[in-house]
Amino acid sequence: MPEALSPEAVKMLAAGLAIGLGLLGPGLGIGLLGAAAMNALGRNPEARGAILTNMILAIAFAEALGIYALIVAVILAMVA
Repeated sequence: MPEALSPEAVKMLAAGLAIGLGLLGPGLGIGLLGAAAMNALGRNPEARGAILTNMILAIAFAEALGIYALIVAVILAMVA
């Protein structure tokens, strides 16, 4: 019969899954935002200011989701 995982091991597994899956979406989103912004700049270089401003704002929102995942993972790791 297999031995059960210890509560500490399950806690660390949960924290690892939380940060790993929690950063998957923002990572993909930031990559797509950057690619779309470069495509837009290539098509319309005169709109550089507006494109970059909107890109940075959208990246900040995506990064905030990653920070929330980090906070959840740290809380999971620290809880007894």
